[in-house]
Amino acid sequence: MSRFPRRKPKGQPIDGWLIVDKPTGMGSTDVVNRLKRLFDAQKCGHGGTLDPLATGVLPIAFGAATKTVPYVMDGTKTYRFTLRFGDARDTDDADGKTIATSDFRPTDAQIEAALPAFRGDIMQVPPIFSAIKVAGERAYDLAREGQVVELQPRPARVDRFDLESRPDADTAIFTVQSGKGVYMRSLARDLARACGTVGHIAALRRMRVGPFHEDAAIPLDKLGGSGDTPPPSPDLLLPVATALADIPALALSDAEAMRLHQGQALSLVALMGRIPGDANPDGGLVRAMAGGRFVGLCRLDSGLMVPERLVAQEGAAAGG
Repeated sequence: MSRFPRRKPKGQPIDGWLIVDKPTGMGSTDVVNRLKRLFDAQKCGHGGTLDPLATGVLPIAFGAATKTVPYVMDGTKTYRFTLRFGDARDTDDADGKTIATSDFRPTDAQIEAALPAFRGDIMQVPPIFSAIKVAGERAYDLAREGQVVELQPRPARVDRFDLESRPDADTAIFTVQSGKGVYMRSLARDLARACGTVGHIAALRRMRVGPFHEDAAIPLDKLGGSGDTPPPSPDLLLPVATALADIPALALSDAEAMRLHQGQALSLVALMGRIPGDANPDGGLVRAMAGGRFVGLCRLDSGLMVPERLVAQEGAAAGG
């Protein structure tokens, strides 16, 4: 046993989610640091990075909610972005320097013809100004130093990629629904190339992250932080389990829940008829529920329902 007393963590032990509407020009980490200070919180993190240029839904996790961040980041995301044709930037967005230009502007029909290749399971090369590590260094650090950065294509899932409107010949607005780790800047860059020109993202807004939607997002400037504004109330925070509402729920008996708590897996054959239609039986997550009580998260794999992260048996309720 240590001879030194355990140091008490700084701040208040608050738990829950706060859905922020991030303003442009501010990094995700800056938002986290500001809110941690405003709420005087012991622990704080975010559920998915937004570039400084981007606005929109930035889920902020406090305390125990930080344990559910990976499940939020795995959730479906919806974006709207404006692609400006004819001007390629080193960052693939408006914050970068021009590296190539083109006078060609695609028609709506040419854009629509190019879009199907970017839907479904695709391979995508991330922007060189990204946090991906190359030989132990962040790609954006190497790029800022003027080094040549070569990133390998990565698998990505794009469920929707639709042309929403065409304000003028130079710009087009798109809506995208995607899975984890899809770079909007890469989609914009590669679509422009597929249309026979170059381009970059001029504006980007995230409208959804998993169960969190923009209609529930609070503008950052409404939360205070300047002058004599009183600190925001912890009552603004959503319950920790809110982050899991997007995961399909599977109803169990108390006996089955007990078996999970004992570390046993359940056969999917015995659960036939109860497995949600939107659950992926090949590695997908389900939210185990027993009598309206949240039991925990389980993964469906090789014909079994395997416990992954369970709560105490007297655990808190969560929505079905």
